[in-house]
Amino acid sequence: MITFTRIGVIAPGKAAAVAAFNQKVVDFYRTQYDVKVEVQRPVAGNPSRIAWVVRYPALAALEAVLAKSQADPKYLELIATATDLFIAGTTHDEIWRSA
Repeated sequence: MITFTRIGVIAPGKAAAVAAFNQKVVDFYRTQYDVKVEVQRPVAGNPSRIAWVVRYPALAALEAVLAKSQADPKYLELIATATDLFIAGTTHDEIWRSA
């Protein structure tokens, strides 16, 4: 099992807009790629962080969705609407494999 996590820090005053954006991302991935995106917030630490977590059966499945999304103009347009919602330079990705 492969777990892909994208973590970012919400810009000040943008929490409500991020909630709306999250719903669009979750719906988009579900309808376009048949992928379930789980949105998570921290229990401790920086409360402005947010994570999007997706689990795939294999690395090839993750790579296929990443390739599709990066070539999808609708996805790129959706992501572009969020540029002011997050602090620049705070978003990073992690890929984990179940032991």
